[in-house]
Amino acid sequence: MATETAAEIQLVVFQLAGETYGVDINHVQEIIRMQSITQIPRTPVFIEGVINLRGRIIPVIDLHKRFNLPRAELTNNTRIMVVELGQVTVGMIVDSVSEVLRLPAASIEPPPPMISGIDVAYLKGVGKWNERLIILLDLDRVLRESEQRQLQQEIAAGVDLR
Repeated sequence: MATETAAEIQLVVFQLAGETYGVDINHVQEIIRMQSITQIPRTPVFIEGVINLRGRIIPVIDLHKRFNLPRAELTNNTRIMVVELGQVTVGMIVDSVSEVLRLPAASIEPPPPMISGIDVAYLKGVGKWNERLIILLDLDRVLRESEQRQLQQEIAAGVDLR
């Protein structure tokens, strides 16, 4: 039985700019509704700002801006996925979150050089599931180490959200 579960990964599946993406569920802490975001000066353009999540200051990344995708309107389905990116916990704005599914490792292929306009450097692969393609995001690459450090310093410098 253990070999069967090792041969599949569990994904949180979400939509972004009309495409279907997945991230390893082990990196996802929670999924919350869109909320008010406090901007922070001197951060990269793809950092929307920070939110106060039950007393924790969480930086929020707009994945549309990070991947140079067309900006989407915020809707009732827009969510913030709170994930672990290396040493930092961040929120990622996505158009919607649709499901959690188990994907057989055998159905995952290396990513093509460019897919849906996203640089392959951000991707783990492409999974095939019931005639759908799911683009697998490599969360460890969404923020470079220097960007993680910069975010930690900005937050440590005392963003006040009270």
